[in-house]
Amino acid sequence: MREFMDYIQTAFYGATGWNRDNSYSTLNATSHALLHFATPRGLRLTLSSLATPHFATAYQLGTIGVVDGSISYLYSTVPLDYHAIAQSDRIPLPDFLRSYSPLAALEPHNRIKGARQDVLAYGRLYLPMSMLEALLVKRISPTLQMQVSAVSDQTLRNGGTVLGMVQYDEGRYGVEGLASSDGGLLGIRGLYNFGGDVAGSASPSNTQEAGNGPSGPERERIYGRFSAGGELYYGTLNKSGGMSLGARFATLPSHKGTPLTATMTINPLMGTLSWTYAVMAGRDCSLATKMDFNVYSYESAWSVGLELWRKKGAWAVDTDIDGDVSERPSPPMYPLPQRSFQAKMEWRMDDPLLLLDTPDLLPTPEPRTAQAHTVQEPTVQDPTAQQRSFRAKLDWRQNHEGEDEDVYSEVLKARLDHHWRMGLLWEGRIKSLLFSLGSGIDLRRPDSPFRTLGLEVQFSS
Repeated sequence: MREFMDYIQTAFYGATGWNRDNSYSTLNATSHALLHFATPRGLRLTLSSLATPHFATAYQLGTIGVVDGSISYLYSTVPLDYHAIAQSDRIPLPDFLRSYSPLAALEPHNRIKGARQDVLAYGRLYLPMSMLEALLVKRISPTLQMQVSAVSDQTLRNGGTVLGMVQYDEGRYGVEGLASSDGGLLGIRGLYNFGGDVAGSASPSNTQEAGNGPSGPERERIYGRFSAGGELYYGTLNKSGGMSLGARFATLPSHKGTPLTATMTINPLMGTLSWTYAVMAGRDCSLATKMDFNVYSYESAWSVGLELWRKKGAWAVDTDIDGDVSERPSPPMYPLPQRSFQAKMEWRMDDPLLLLDTPDLLPTPEPRTAQAHTVQEPTVQDPTAQQRSFRAKLDWRQNHEGEDEDVYSEVLKARLDHHWRMGLLWEGRIKSLLFSLGSGIDLRRPDSPFRTLGLEVQFSS
């Protein structure tokens, strides 16, 4: 399950207007969340709280043979209560648990939000091994951000490691430079965007003119953003390096069709090619697939993933992603007659119905006068037209607008790879508790298929 502190850190980036999608490190974030989600092991309980708009705490206790836990603290100079709902009974589950995340629009006002030099400080102490990790994020300018992370553990070489990173985001492109004390690693990576909203065509009027509006003739035209980038790093101590290249196409939130994300990464030194494809098949279903191939050894690998959301009614997959309610056939005006109980007991059909074939029994239509033609007939409302609910009228919104936190209650995630290893994860909310029940299954060993099994419970206030 996603940790509460990660949810708060995402709220900090949203409050300061920093776009995490404009980084080469998040190129495969959507497919990775659908194909490589972690399953809990053992029993784990987490208590967390956003004590003030600037301060958050989290306490975790778990058992996997031995009892362990952690204590976390987070401080932010910018208030986070407006961008994050801390109460576990009110947290929107799609925002907290959904794996498929569409790209954020490149809006100009994001640069204005980061005009102040906001700071985030985070620390976590693991017990009983006494391992300490820390994170410091400082916004230097609207387009520049510095991040320093460190881990202190006696099992690591030199007792720990420090990683420093400088991030520059210009909207159209983003560049990152990093340096690590582990092996004297130096690296640089960047991502360049083109097409879509990069040229300033993300307004609803422009998208409708491009054929993405509901009444456009090219309604199924894909409207998205292309991204291409790479990374290059070199270890000064071990005298080794590496590099990779990647490309991504993802639809934008203004796209009226099916949301999808496709990526391709290449590692020239290792000869590895990787393709991923993720799609929201409906409002309640997301699918992902991945294919790896090595040009040197001709080895290949594949994996598939599924995410299925459950509404408060029953499990359902809404294939109509463009409309709120699918059209249902109306019941027949004159239903077919059914056999009576007495006829069923006597194993026979009912007596034939009497037909009104005599003109005396038929109702006589009233003659229409010339004055009747001048009277305006009342308009009959289309029963298929969608009307706003009473709750939507009180909230001054349309139906199902901003109701995701009230619609969904649970989510089921599943994955399968070429080694026939399956991962199942069931997450949801019961009263004020968020739960995550998962297991790792090896289908090649039918005698003992369950390799891991765990339950995680979170409560936040």
